[in-house]
Amino acid sequence: MAKTPAQRIKKHGSKAAVPQHHLPPVINPTTARTPEKAQNNSNLILIAGVVASLFLFWYLHLLTLNQLTDLSGGLAMPDSQVGGFDPAYISQLQSAMDGDARGQLNYVHKTAGTLFPLIFGFTWLLLIGTSVTRKALRWALWAVPLLFVVARLWGNAAIDAMMASAAPDAGQVALASGLTVAGWVLLVLSLLAGGVAAVLSRSTKKAIR
Repeated sequence: MAKTPAQRIKKHGSKAAVPQHHLPPVINPTTARTPEKAQNNSNLILIAGVVASLFLFWYLHLLTLNQLTDLSGGLAMPDSQVGGFDPAYISQLQSAMDGDARGQLNYVHKTAGTLFPLIFGFTWLLLIGTSVTRKALRWALWAVPLLFVVARLWGNAAIDAMMASAAPDAGQVALASGLTVAGWVLLVLSLLAGGVAAVLSRSTKKAIR
């Protein structure tokens, strides 16, 4: 019967031969995360985010909101008014849209109208974060898509509240209009910020080479 290590030590003292047990390594060296792998993963996420953002922009602004004009007598939805709108236009739009049509606009805001700014904002934050090394500049560029997300989501809520009101006051209309214009301006500025980040990323890679 084989003796245990403790029994061998008791019998033979320090000369006892105690078998050594080696545990397998916890980390598999073949799965080490290299900078190249991390960059490739980021690029894949960026490509997926850009594709999703383009699709959602097309679906929201070029398809769904345009289709809603069939329920408003050809009047454009507030979201599509790049230059904003006034109380007279909203009064005319409310007269043309019944409760079901307004409900569909509200549903669009809760679905594609929410997904588009969130996915676009996340994609642009990742683009800027992986391309810009200077901390101060990175935060300055990050502020643009973050403000875009806030303006768009707040604008959705403001438009829904305005359309649901029987007689929206001038303050409601001004808030919804201002947020709509701000959303469009910040979208353009976000695209420019992404372009700056891409240029800086290429410059950094060339400098490294």
